[in-house]
Amino acid sequence: MDGVRRLISLADRRRGFMKSVAVLPGVENSVHLVETPKPSVEEIDGGRGVLVKVLRVGVDGTDKEINAAEYGAAPDGFQFLIIGHEGFGVVEEVGPAVRSLKKGDFVVATVRRPGTSVYDLIGTNDMTTDDTYFERGINLRHGYLAEYYVDDEEFIVKVPEGLKEVGVLLEPTTVVEKGIAQAYEIQRRLRVWKPGKAAVLGAGTIGLLATLVLRLKGLEVITFGLEKGPYLNSELIEALGATYESTKEISVVEAAEKLGGFDLVFEATGFSPIVFDAMQALAKNGVLVLSSVTGGDRTVEVPADRINLDFVLGNKVMVGTVNANREYFEMGVKDLSQASLQFPGWLERLLTHPVKGLENYEELFKNLTNGIDVVKVFCEVA
Repeated sequence: MDGVRRLISLADRRRGFMKSVAVLPGVENSVHLVETPKPSVEEIDGGRGVLVKVLRVGVDGTDKEINAAEYGAAPDGFQFLIIGHEGFGVVEEVGPAVRSLKKGDFVVATVRRPGTSVYDLIGTNDMTTDDTYFERGINLRHGYLAEYYVDDEEFIVKVPEGLKEVGVLLEPTTVVEKGIAQAYEIQRRLRVWKPGKAAVLGAGTIGLLATLVLRLKGLEVITFGLEKGPYLNSELIEALGATYESTKEISVVEAAEKLGGFDLVFEATGFSPIVFDAMQALAKNGVLVLSSVTGGDRTVEVPADRINLDFVLGNKVMVGTVNANREYFEMGVKDLSQASLQFPGWLERLLTHPVKGLENYEELFKNLTNGIDVVKVFCEVA
């Protein structure tokens, strides 16, 4: 065993070390800087390894909640978890069996990794039925808030050079892509489903990206936020030809009563009680997509009988969306490319709070609490 340790140590020295940002899962406010061996393509079986130099990593409420010890788990053999699931980087080295990528390609890696269920085996590991799941930067797998990472070619998606300034937005975009694509997939049961009017609840990063994708599909969109306009987020929404409404001035239910129900509602508020308002705002044959991961214990009184009756008689559907598989990353690349042409400069305006260097991790988390006019906080790693 000592000989094995010595060999590993020598290998680590040869390839050097790197900085990463990590937490001690279960310990509140434990975010800190760690030094770990730089990964190698040889770590991936079959010559399929891809070594990526990290350029940017977005941070969001998930990272904040992991640092607050609400969830998250370290990989086996580690006391710490390297966080960050919204990575963007450039390929530095590929293994001998890699065919779809080469040195210099810009890339984003997916988040969820396969377990053992049938869904994992067919590549839809985001639909796993396993009790234990693996998510880079979140649960049992190290993330991307580091100088480098290595992964299997299967989980790395090429990003066109024209998107290199906004590629860090791809992972959050995939949450939207998955939810909307699933809504359309579900409604194939109707033979014909042509939604015309949508509501987006929440004007943060996910809400803005949902507004974008729905507008690219040609839907009329009303996006609801808490703050009264005008401010940056409301201006971004209106720049897409959508309408912004503050829930301080009109509720989602009131808007539905005034304008008619919504064919599709995309919820992205992080505030679970609004889900029941959204259920009441759906039109017949409507779909409600939920994207908020809520770990609290809020309770609310609702008109349960009426909601239930309307759902049953109105053929309504509710579905959740979270980590996406490769299919939705590829959809996201297409939509971000279309957006950059149709709404030039819009995506860049989402990148509001850059922080230079991993050593400034405290500033990253501070910016997450700044509130109004904060869209995307991200680290300029390299």
